[in-house]
Amino acid sequence: MRLIVYPHDLSIGGSQINAIDLAAGVAERGHEVLVYGVPGPLVDYIREKGLRFLPAHGLRYRPAPTRIVELATIARRERVDLIHTYEWSTCLDGYFGASLALNVPLLCTVLSMQVMPYVPPSVPLIMGTAELGEEARRGHRADVWVLEPPIDVVRDNPTINGDGFRRKHNVKDDEFLVVSVSRLALDLKLDALVRGIDAVDTIADSQPIKLILVGDGPARNALQKRADDVNRRHGRTVIILTGADLDPRQAYAAADLVIGMGSSALRALAIGRPLVVQGEQAFSELFSPETSELFMRQGFYGLADNARGTDRLAAQIRSVMDQPSRRADLGRFGRHFVDKRFSLERAVAFQLEIYRRVSESRASPKLREAVRAAYLAAALEVANHNPLRKRRNRRREKGLLAAATTGNWPPILQD
Repeated sequence: MRLIVYPHDLSIGGSQINAIDLAAGVAERGHEVLVYGVPGPLVDYIREKGLRFLPAHGLRYRPAPTRIVELATIARRERVDLIHTYEWSTCLDGYFGASLALNVPLLCTVLSMQVMPYVPPSVPLIMGTAELGEEARRGHRADVWVLEPPIDVVRDNPTINGDGFRRKHNVKDDEFLVVSVSRLALDLKLDALVRGIDAVDTIADSQPIKLILVGDGPARNALQKRADDVNRRHGRTVIILTGADLDPRQAYAAADLVIGMGSSALRALAIGRPLVVQGEQAFSELFSPETSELFMRQGFYGLADNARGTDRLAAQIRSVMDQPSRRADLGRFGRHFVDKRFSLERAVAFQLEIYRRVSESRASPKLREAVRAAYLAAALEVANHNPLRKRRNRRREKGLLAAATTGNWPPILQD
């Protein structure tokens, strides 16, 4: 089988790395896999995995006319059997060219935390959580499968040594190290990152603790300033921002506790570290035998109500600090859980079965749904380029960054 895999972007992020790891796993099973996308930091990772990379035109519109034509051209030239896109915008790039014009089978994976209306109903879907899969099936005509983000449990394992990472960042033997590996983004991530800093700030008044944030993004400067204030207040280094790391396994291994969400949370479990799962609006919950089914339903993410969020996270961190034997038990349980439910080998086998079924079904796109998809995408692009909306978005981003720098969190933003 010849495939094109098209991640939504190639910046460093969990869903993009999942897409590449799955593509490499499929290639190892004897299939020819091409990775197509706008060049970014993960291009070297694609090549490291032995995959062929085809650069896409960087036009910002969604869908992008240039990429619609490029994908159709590549599909015809390479005699592609299936195109696998990630998220709705790349799905439409494949849909309006290769799928509509050439009838190339198309599959879309959606790992965002909501069902998007822009994916045409005839396109088979893979959703990232059981809850989202159930929601999608209620309104989607084509098949819908659930495939949680897979983890390479051979590469990510408890034998990795984090001592070098602790020495590099001057973490003392008696200091409790909390690690977060995350994009430092405004949307989805910022609430968790700020609350992580504030929770550790609270604990540092009475106990030796350090938080290291591994990652980069538009919120980095604001978070660095907040961290600097915490460090000045305590007269020692409590919060460290290291920047992005394409291979953060030592950071996970060095941690006494990891806080995070999504694929980052799963990698922490694979490496045998205890975990507090974060989300937005102050959501946080310790991963344990009692909470594991919750995360199987909703994914390693959640929403709360903002009430006492920092206090709750601080209490969860303290509960792990105060019980070393429980840390070890949680680490063992997490590793066993991921090995059994989220292994890359299992996911590759399941995805190949999906590929077979999509290739055999070859559902034909309908003119009505194509018109509807084009209308919805065009309406969104027009709205996104509306000067008033752009000004509102800039004000919102400015308010978020200001609050993340020194202000009270969560911020009260005015339209």
